[in-house]
Amino acid sequence: MKTNRVIAILSLCFCTLALHAASLASEAPATAMSTNALLKMEFIFDELPTPQCHASTIVETADGLVAAWFGGRHEQNEDVGIWLSRYQDGGWSKPMEVANGIQHTRKRYPCWNPVLFQPRQGPLMLFYKVGPSPSQWWGMLMTSDDNGKTWSLPRRLPEDILGPVKNKPIQLPNGDILCGSSSEHAGWRVHFERTPDLGRTWELIGPVNDGKEFGAIQPSILVHGDGKLQAVGRTRQGKVFQIWSQDYGRTWEKMTTLDLPNPNSGIDAVTLKNGRHILVYNHTERGRTPLNVAISTDGRTWQPVLTLENTPGEYSYPAIIQTRDGLLHITYTWKRLRIKHAVVNPDLLTSTP
Repeated sequence: MKTNRVIAILSLCFCTLALHAASLASEAPATAMSTNALLKMEFIFDELPTPQCHASTIVETADGLVAAWFGGRHEQNEDVGIWLSRYQDGGWSKPMEVANGIQHTRKRYPCWNPVLFQPRQGPLMLFYKVGPSPSQWWGMLMTSDDNGKTWSLPRRLPEDILGPVKNKPIQLPNGDILCGSSSEHAGWRVHFERTPDLGRTWELIGPVNDGKEFGAIQPSILVHGDGKLQAVGRTRQGKVFQIWSQDYGRTWEKMTTLDLPNPNSGIDAVTLKNGRHILVYNHTERGRTPLNVAISTDGRTWQPVLTLENTPGEYSYPAIIQTRDGLLHITYTWKRLRIKHAVVNPDLLTSTP
């Protein structure tokens, strides 16, 4: 009798583990991954300049790559500043703090979500947020005339203008810079901000959702040609949102979702020179692992093609760009301890169902 009871318990445990494994497998992308497309993975720094770091951004300048992130004791702590590293002579420079949240009253607030952007003409731009929380923060802007070596004094953006809230802007054919942004003080709502003069004056567009059907933030903008734009981003609804514009972002259609999971974590996306689109995201509805890359030709149907991370831990808040040589550079948070940099050849990103 005792032997039968042990066998029954073991059988129950085995069934439970099998069901759990099946559940996890159902969340994983059912494709063969393009591992040969992954050319390089490295940490931007080995010695931790701060106990934690998060929310990286990357840009290509005339002098090479520049990356930035926020770092401090922990997210939302008043010591959190904006840190930056430049890629020089085959390696990343020692990180340096380029901005903090010290106000003229001498009170210090945490910094958040830096975004680097290099316009076709003009200085390198560094947007970031300062404030006690995402529902109370404000936008800041610094510029560099020497590819990130030195920076201007920070200036506060106009009331209700945050700048790009997490992901890089795009520059339109007429030179206007269009930023994907969002607010969290009256529900999670997406809006867009447009500047024709490198951040001196701004136009606010939206919000484009009411924050009720979709709690959505942190849009990334894809370009489809002839004025057609698509924004994708994070939601509380377990899916990546999408929303379309037919007039270079002046008006936007109704927000819907893609058939891609989202665990309420930031994503990023980019339109390649050949017109294809790449999205970096967590292919799960809970947790922040795995971290995946998906590809699309139309922005509506996406195919996972590469897994960057799949072990326990947090791998999140990616940023992605395509450099002049055609390669993809991705940075992301690695367990809140480091910023990781991956180099991918997009020509080798293929999937086999």
